Amino acid sequence: MSEYEIQHESSETKGRFFMDLGDGSEAELTYSIAGQTRWIADHTGVPQQHGGKGLAGELVRALIAGARKADVKIIPLCPYVKAWAQKHPEEAEIFD
Repeated sequence: MSEYEIQHESSETKGRFFMDLGDGSEAELTYSIAGQTRWIADHTGVPQQHGGKGLAGELVRALIAGARKADVKIIPLCPYVKAWAQKHPEEAEIFD
């Protein structure tokens, strides 16, 4: 667990989980809303100077928690989210 708070914002068509990293930069995971049953995870970004701290993985876990709360499945279009899903078969039921 990092020291950064994960925040969530969304509109009718898009959403994102993000962290303010305190130096003017953010780590984020964005998704598109595909109807009432799916979120398409389309981008994960962590500034290079913050790489290797597990922040992207924390964002994926926040995405999963948010998807469960919203009762939706995640389509892992983003290469990072897709790779994460393959490494964590225990979460397979949330991915579509």
